[in-house]
Amino acid sequence: MTEAKRAAFSRGVDAEAVAAALLERQGFVILARRVRTPRGEIDLVARRDDLVVFVEVKARASLARAAESLLPRQRRRIAGAAEVYLAGQPDLAGLDLRLDVVLVAPGAKPVHLPGAFEAE
Repeated sequence: MTEAKRAAFSRGVDAEAVAAALLERQGFVILARRVRTPRGEIDLVARRDDLVVFVEVKARASLARAAESLLPRQRRRIAGAAEVYLAGQPDLAGLDLRLDVVLVAPGAKPVHLPGAFEAE
């Protein structure tokens, strides 16, 4: 792994930790991190009561850049990966599901966008 890739990986892990802490403050329990499936990766899976959220974490130099980096293909990837994940988690059957985004940028408070992909 090159130095640049190592640095990017480290920034991603750090951003996911920030996002997880934000969700935990909102009452979520983190069920999984960096879930790899044949259909893609899910950054975080969290649960609060009867709601399970699949979270894409976007870290960029600014919150605006992080928001701009959201693409429709990511929604398809996350939704597909969520289907695969849920197939192996029968205890989550019947719960409400949502696709969320957390935006992270240096020096800014992270922003949680519940249901960020629902309008697409």
